[in-house]
Amino acid sequence: MSFNVQGVKPPYSSPCTLHLAPCVSRQHGFTLLELTVVLFVVVLGFSVIGLNLSSGSDSTELKAAARDIVSALRYARGQALMTHQETTVALDLGDNSYSVSGRDKRYRIPETIDVTVVTAQTELTGKGAANIRFFADGSSTGGRITLERGQTSWQIDINWLTGQAELENE
Repeated sequence: MSFNVQGVKPPYSSPCTLHLAPCVSRQHGFTLLELTVVLFVVVLGFSVIGLNLSSGSDSTELKAAARDIVSALRYARGQALMTHQETTVALDLGDNSYSVSGRDKRYRIPETIDVTVVTAQTELTGKGAANIRFFADGSSTGGRITLERGQTSWQIDINWLTGQAELENE
């Protein structure tokens, strides 16, 4: 039994496979509508990624502010040890700023961050102002600084005996 398949085009073959003559076919490409839809989907995807990245910047800014304060505390402790003189980190909660004694610069904490300070009663210097004092032997008055924004918070504990500042995420 034999079958004659001449002139029959199976559904899976292309128009040029059964002919020996040069194949002339329409060039296939994308329509303007197809390109527009693809570009829209790509732009939509990038905008979602951008929104996710920008929402993380809030917690990043909070963590950066906490690390900056820890750095200032460690610097103040180091200065007290090197110079054998008391050094303080003064926090102004009304202005959301802090400074290190012996330096003229005031460091700003973003206004959107809430700062709470727990320290020795003798280090409360006025309404919304407090100090963390480091002594010549490296010890300190101790305390806790809490930075909060929304549901995220960072806590800085200053050990009174060793003067060490530790940063913890709550």
